[in-house]
Amino acid sequence: MQILRCPAQLQLLEETLWKSLPTTLPVLGTVMTVARGNPATHEVLVDSWPNFSIVLTRLCPEEHKDPRDYYTNQLAVFYRDKEALRALLGDTEAVDRARAFQILGLQEGLDEAVREVASARGLQAK
Repeated sequence: MQILRCPAQLQLLEETLWKSLPTTLPVLGTVMTVARGNPATHEVLVDSWPNFSIVLTRLCPEEHKDPRDYYTNQLAVFYRDKEALRALLGDTEAVDRARAFQILGLQEGLDEAVREVASARGLQAK
């Protein structure tokens, strides 16, 4: 996963996400915040740029204080490809499974994919 920090990239991503409302809403707000100074210290990650399949937003890892606080460890996701979501949840370092976390997203199949990956790893998803 690649962290977007360049203002031009964030602006282009924001414009792209606007076109897919309302499903992009969970990530769009964070992208807009990061592009405008990032007072909440979040990160915007994509699997590739500029042709991304998934966007993930999260609090910067150094800001995590309590590994059991899933409200602080909130992730928001928008994906174009369900396989990219499964790869994100299963094989990348972008999601720290040592911490409690919650995933926000509005797309069909998100809940199912999270439960599949959690079950395969012997974890519980609520």
